[in-house]
Amino acid sequence: MTVVAPYPKIELHVHLEGAVSPELLLAAARRNGFTLPVATAAELREFMRFRDFDHFIESWFATTPALQTERDYRELVLDYARRAQARGAVYLEAIFSPTDKLTAGIAMETVFEGFCDGAAAAREQLGLEVRLTPDITRGVDLDVAKQTARLAVAYKDRGVVALGLGGAEAQFPPEPYAEAFAIARAGGVGSVPHAGEVAGPASIRGALETLAPDRIRHGVRAVEDPGLLRELADRGMVLDVCVLSNVCLGVVPRAEDHPLPRLLAAGVPVTVNTDDPTFFACELDDEHAAARSLGADPRALFDAGVAGALCEPAVRERLRALGDAHDWDGSSRPSVTS
Repeated sequence: MTVVAPYPKIELHVHLEGAVSPELLLAAARRNGFTLPVATAAELREFMRFRDFDHFIESWFATTPALQTERDYRELVLDYARRAQARGAVYLEAIFSPTDKLTAGIAMETVFEGFCDGAAAAREQLGLEVRLTPDITRGVDLDVAKQTARLAVAYKDRGVVALGLGGAEAQFPPEPYAEAFAIARAGGVGSVPHAGEVAGPASIRGALETLAPDRIRHGVRAVEDPGLLRELADRGMVLDVCVLSNVCLGVVPRAEDHPLPRLLAAGVPVTVNTDDPTFFACELDDEHAAARSLGADPRALFDAGVAGALCEPAVRERLRALGDAHDWDGSSRPSVTS
């Protein structure tokens, strides 16, 4: 029995390394001579499933380093694009972390090449537009951060649309990365930092004041500061919200406690996203179901995705037309085929 995705979805926040399927990971490990902690896809799926934050870090570093070559990165993009499309995705902006591979001796150019090839393959084979947003991992040398920004600019004609900032938000505030983001901005590349997930409103304010963001990834802790919440609404600043991820990582204890309703009530535009779907055992339709249970309207989520997407105008117009043509009133209940 297959649940048919009842409405089109735009996803703007998914870490591709965190979306890798166990089957793809096993194949890459065999090709690259990398030893995984378990031997089968079923065992790997269970090993990677989130238990607590320490286990998440342990399983991430025990598995994702198997991805080492341009082929691995290309196949990763195509595999996730296929899965997301089956759940209604019509446009993706996906994250990858080139600075994480440096300690393994993998050149950032190799990482960019593979992921950009994957975005092209998704368009050619699936008809799905995928854009890319490489993350600077907080804590890297600032020269590495600036080199990441230069590479983002160099690959902007191959699907890179923005520079991100991820990693240990509470330990590394956004301000030191201002120069890297200025390089990206000068080269025509957008800004999509993580902020306001683990750290509070000060992290969001720091990003707003120093990184000139086009969107904020997460941003949910803005509800702790009414003035900041009003500012985000007044700016029309789109937040990439990940409800089930926030539960897994302890940002909120339960989905029912998520601040999404307060963000919506304040007029802040939000999108709904998977973050790390393999590790958090969720797919795009699961995240949408959680958001809808909190009062999110699918059409408003789609419109926020159109507003927040950093694609070229022609793609944005196609997305807007798709949203206008869809029967949103008839999409509240998923249909089922057998």
